[in-house]
Amino acid sequence: MRYFAELSYNGSRYCGWQIQPGQLSVQQALQDALSTILNEPIEVTGCGRTDTGVHARQYFLHFDCNNSFPPGFLRRINKFLPPDIAIYRFIEVAPDAHARFDATHRAYEYHIDFRKNPFGQQTRYYFPFAQQLDFDRLQEAAQALLGYQEFFPFCKSNTDVKTMHCDLRRAEWEIVPKEHRMCFHIAADRFLRGMVRLIVGMCLNAALGKIELSTLHTAMQQQTRLKRSWSIPPDGLYLTDIRYDYI
Repeated sequence: MRYFAELSYNGSRYCGWQIQPGQLSVQQALQDALSTILNEPIEVTGCGRTDTGVHARQYFLHFDCNNSFPPGFLRRINKFLPPDIAIYRFIEVAPDAHARFDATHRAYEYHIDFRKNPFGQQTRYYFPFAQQLDFDRLQEAAQALLGYQEFFPFCKSNTDVKTMHCDLRRAEWEIVPKEHRMCFHIAADRFLRGMVRLIVGMCLNAALGKIELSTLHTAMQQQTRLKRSWSIPPDGLYLTDIRYDYI
């Protein structure tokens, strides 16, 4: 039988989703837990590869299983997993269902604090220069991306993807001055490696006057890298919404 699992995790202490030799990964922690409770070797396939330190409020994986689920399986697996990973439900799916390739929508959020937050360490990015930001330019830089479908300027180098095409559906900033914070919302059918963090860095540079919007448009039209690129730290990045036609 093939199953999907819906889960979330705090990625602060992990090298990312994918198994890496000699490092702690989310994928390895889940495989170890499932293999132990189900008493058979389990390999899991995730809906995407989050980088080191990136979090997921909603994430899906799939795995195949020969044995029946034991009584109280959900409670037992969560007890076995570390405190920073939680599974919410298991869904029986078709034998060819795929957590990565079948996803039709993905959304991320990037959270930024303007005021030092003792409770936001490793889960938000502290940016104490809000007074220097032009919030209109911040929003304009994000909105400008909606006019394009190829995103080579926002892909990390040495990637193995065959296409830079992304159907970008949302790119906007939510400013909450009273709470001394802001959040970037972005959604698409797929994302390139490091894409969201590079876009957030570009928006901040534009709002600081370090990048002109004309420079952004030239880079997007010519599909060349920006001379001033900023891949912002992973702390504030969350995968938040994954959708499938059959779930």
